[in-house]
Amino acid sequence: MQGSGSRREAPVILVTGAARRIGRAIASTLHAAGARVILHCHQSCAEAEALAAELGASRPSSAAVVSANLLDSKGLAEMVDIAASTFGQLDGLVNNASSFHATPLGEIGEREWDDLVGTNLRAPLLLAQAAAPHLRKSRGAIVNIVDIHAERPLRHYVVYTVAKGGLAALTRALAIELAPEVRVNGVAPGAILWPEDGKHFAPDEQARIAAQTPLARIGNPADVAGAVKYLLLDAPFVTGQILAVDGGRSLSL
Repeated sequence: MQGSGSRREAPVILVTGAARRIGRAIASTLHAAGARVILHCHQSCAEAEALAAELGASRPSSAAVVSANLLDSKGLAEMVDIAASTFGQLDGLVNNASSFHATPLGEIGEREWDDLVGTNLRAPLLLAQAAAPHLRKSRGAIVNIVDIHAERPLRHYVVYTVAKGGLAALTRALAIELAPEVRVNGVAPGAILWPEDGKHFAPDEQARIAAQTPLARIGNPADVAGAVKYLLLDAPFVTGQILAVDGGRSLSL
């Protein structure tokens, strides 16, 4: 973020979905870089509390937890206010939390739409809107976790693709709306972690995806976390960009 190197206090960054998987890696990486982190959780708050305790043990008063359902639009501004008041400032927002499941055409209803668009697009917009006054004051930054399939649709994932495509557009729009005080960028992961339910990508499909990737493997959460750290802390003249972290896979889709 702009001027973070000259701040007297460590920057404060809110990470949604920070308890597990990629969100945990992002929060841990930012913390290791000197940031204070606000760990958002909903259903994994025990894990978020454990992570906050772990981070706090290495550097006291450097991590806190805030809980909210991202589908409850009315509670998002309150969550941002709590995050900003925890350490007295807010310098960054990482919109990482996401729902992901298939929605084949013919099986799409309001529930699927509300869930996927709600977490992947509406919540990031409303969180950015609520955070904007704090981020303008601190000349901070936002990073949205998009997806390479925002540009190249994933078969049977119509609503997810639409939602992430909207998030990509939102990233660019916010970069204009919030300039010059706030930078807004995105990271578009490729195959990083397979869904835990085991329903969506069979082993042979996983192998095919890895083979299709120019680097011949899937990535890991640290790859995404490093890109987020760069865009938040080390890229003062970068805004409105979406960085693919996919081993080159989007080149061959």
